[in-house]
Amino acid sequence: MKMINLAITGCMGRMGQQLIKSSKSNKNFRLVALTESTTINRKFNGVKPELNTVKAFDKADVIIDFTVPKCTLEILGIASKLKKKVIIGTTGFTQKEEKIIKNYSKKISILKAGNMSLGINLLMYLTEIASKSLDESYKSKIFEAHHKHKKDYPSGTALMLGKGIADGKNKNLYKLIGKKFLNKKKFPFGKKINFNSLRKDEIIGEHEVTFSSGKEIIKLNHEAFDRALYSDGALTAAKWITNKKAGFYTMRDLLNFS
Repeated sequence: MKMINLAITGCMGRMGQQLIKSSKSNKNFRLVALTESTTINRKFNGVKPELNTVKAFDKADVIIDFTVPKCTLEILGIASKLKKKVIIGTTGFTQKEEKIIKNYSKKISILKAGNMSLGINLLMYLTEIASKSLDESYKSKIFEAHHKHKKDYPSGTALMLGKGIADGKNKNLYKLIGKKFLNKKKFPFGKKINFNSLRKDEIIGEHEVTFSSGKEIIKLNHEAFDRALYSDGALTAAKWITNKKAGFYTMRDLLNFS
């Protein structure tokens, strides 16, 4: 297979650094570009970081983006001009920004996931099945924990799981989002989906979906131990998308969940 020319944005961030490390040991990729929001006077794997420009992404086949929403939209604008494929792992988008991303996918191939882990995407699928199977007497809530440096909450993964609940009921996630708690030891069920986010130490990622009828509780959970889990998933997505036409894709498409 021909090597894939790879660009990594937000290269000084936690995921950016992990992606550089993972791509170095992956024979399917050739790292051709790194970008950051400020000038960096050093090289990583022989590549010096640049700002987000047409020149920076010109030689790339696929761009992997783990940054912030404003930066992601800037990158999509450039990628759209160059007809580059993009993997988005950035979270925290507004509904308006989600629509902008969908519009870009009419011109280029985009795979977007709040979490690139196989296990998390399986958890989302199981969450949807459970939500579909359980009647309205079952209330649901979602707990998630990440490292103290993570700013947005609920996490993109927690919202993915919320979407799994909503899809199971054939409802819109944004109409089902309830209260959003931060660093609470306990949090209640509500008429809608309540979320509790813990930001502590260097936790890589913990997620739990709970359903309760008042007579029984059903829990689905996942815990990540190694950040490479996410970078490996992103690289798998980058390899998968190389043969895909313009469109909006998710890890569910990659994993071929029905």
